[in-house]
Amino acid sequence: MKRTLLFIVYSTFLLFTVLSYSVNAEQSVEEAAIASSQEWLSLVDAGKYAESWDDAAGYLKNALPKQKWVESLQAYRKPLGKLISRKLIAKQYATALPGMPDGEYVVIEYETSFENKKSAIETITPMLDKDGTWRVSGYYIR
Repeated sequence: MKRTLLFIVYSTFLLFTVLSYSVNAEQSVEEAAIASSQEWLSLVDAGKYAESWDDAAGYLKNALPKQKWVESLQAYRKPLGKLISRKLIAKQYATALPGMPDGEYVVIEYETSFENKKSAIETITPMLDKDGTWRVSGYYIR
């Protein structure tokens, strides 16, 4: 009886330890991806669109030539004006996303206010690139 009780207590402790480690690991992955996205967004906010492409994930670079990227941001982001505020509202770790190769991603949403658009949602998707660095693979404003 004591052995069974001891086994149950030990098993429960071990389960909580493993679950805690898993949650902490996912949180640190998300934090690294968020930090990377914020650095990248600072380039976009400063109008450094070509540099944002340079710092993007290989997937984005292969999907869209640099000049097209710059033209797209000039057409869609620049008219919004200066950043007023940006607040993190959601983050979700994923290993598979529609239309994307399997990998490690964090889909991040910000509630954002710009000079010429008071309410917007920015969705930015960093992915773990081949060299182990989190880089942006997608950016959308709605």
